[in-house]
Amino acid sequence: MTDTSTLASPDARLATIARLNDRCRQGLDRTARIGITRACLGTFAENRAAEIVAQAGILAALRGYRFSEAEAGERDRGSFDYRGTTIYFRIDYYDAALEYGSEDPADASITRRVLTIMLREDL
Repeated sequence: MTDTSTLASPDARLATIARLNDRCRQGLDRTARIGITRACLGTFAENRAAEIVAQAGILAALRGYRFSEAEAGERDRGSFDYRGTTIYFRIDYYDAALEYGSEDPADASITRRVLTIMLREDL
C-alpha cells in the first residue's frame, strides 16, 4: 500500500502514478484490466485466429511504447503506429470493485487500472 499522505510533493505523487501506469502498460499489474475494442481488432483481423495474432502484436507494440518528455505526466494515454494505423490507449482509475472512480490513483491498494486500446473512431 502506498501512503500518499507521506509523498513529499505533488511531483512525487505524479511520479508514483506514472510508475503504476507504466506497470499496467507493461502487463505487470495483475489487478489491471486490459481491453481492445472490437473495431480496433477488426481492422487487423478477419477471423478469431487472426484476432489473437493481432492482439499479441498490438500488446507488444504497446509494451514497447516510450513517452517523450513532452508526454510526461501521469503517462495515462498516448498513441502509436501499428501496421500503418494509429492506435490510441488510455488508462482509467477505478475503485477495487471497478464500480466508481478511484479516490487516489497513487494508492495501488485501492485502485484498479483499466487500460483501453482503441482507434480514433472509438474515442
